[in-house]
Amino acid sequence: MLFQHVSIESIGYELPPHRVTSAYLEDQISETMERLGIPLGRLEALSGIRERRLWDPGTMPSEVATIAAQKAIEKAGIDPLEIGCIINTSVCRDYIEPSTACLVHGNLKLAPQCINYDIGNACLGFINGMTSVGLMIEAGLIKYGLIVNAEGFRYGIESTIARLQSPTTTADEFRENFAALTLGSGAVAMVLSHTDVAKVNHRMNGSVTLAATEHNRLCVGQPDYMKTDASALLVAGVKLAAETWQLAQATLENWSDDHIALYTPHQVGSRHMAAVAETLGLTTSKLYLNFPTLGNIAPAAVPISLAMAEEAGRLEPGDQVGLLGIGSGINCSMMSVTW
Repeated sequence: MLFQHVSIESIGYELPPHRVTSAYLEDQISETMERLGIPLGRLEALSGIRERRLWDPGTMPSEVATIAAQKAIEKAGIDPLEIGCIINTSVCRDYIEPSTACLVHGNLKLAPQCINYDIGNACLGFINGMTSVGLMIEAGLIKYGLIVNAEGFRYGIESTIARLQSPTTTADEFRENFAALTLGSGAVAMVLSHTDVAKVNHRMNGSVTLAATEHNRLCVGQPDYMKTDASALLVAGVKLAAETWQLAQATLENWSDDHIALYTPHQVGSRHMAAVAETLGLTTSKLYLNFPTLGNIAPAAVPISLAMAEEAGRLEPGDQVGLLGIGSGINCSMMSVTW
């Protein structure tokens, strides 16, 4: 998928107020860990995650997605009524129906003509949303589009802790629930524009996606439960990433570690990032990583990392940026952006 007329106009994000350390979470399940012979400190040692952020209890995804969207719209300096499409890409949603996108649409008082719907594709949702809005812009259907995402995993983490506190929890059950304790929370929004009306020159060049859905049961989740075969998912995900990288090299101009100045990846943890970097031959210093303090924030990771990289002065005009993601299912996407 190649683009010629799509620009990233702005990104706005909001982080939750509560920092929760891995040590604190382990303290809640210390009796189970002791009974199973699992040493304290294992969560941070295996994931590299020191802490993650959580919203106040009862915070709804649409509420914080709206805050992030307002920041992005203000930064873009556009009239909200000019937005032709809003897509929500969150794993977490307010309700099964209506869509979270329509709730944010209503909060922002966007135009009745503004298309609104949700896209759900695990940790790849935001990149899929960027592609979908980009296609509308490329086709001349809209001038501006808005992608939003808000993840809040407090309930899932608290439910997992309650489950692991059971005196009947087995070692297998502990391993299956482990990944849920790496989750974090955050909200982010991005305005895309047609280059004819863009105020900045952050070009979306193109993206590629591959699927390996024979692995679609390696990570399955509900609001209060996530079961993961972490080892098998790591092996299958890295293999798919290598195949997707090859497709990107054949499809996207200058897609190589030599030409890419910075990577903003979806971030599961230290083991995952090390395996991906080694397999793909990435220069590790080019990876913008925030999982040690934010945890796994699902599809919000890629756009928040991109915004943080800009704030940190890691991006210069003309830099090629690689957006990388692997999501449950499993699917892998890679996108080229010229900053």
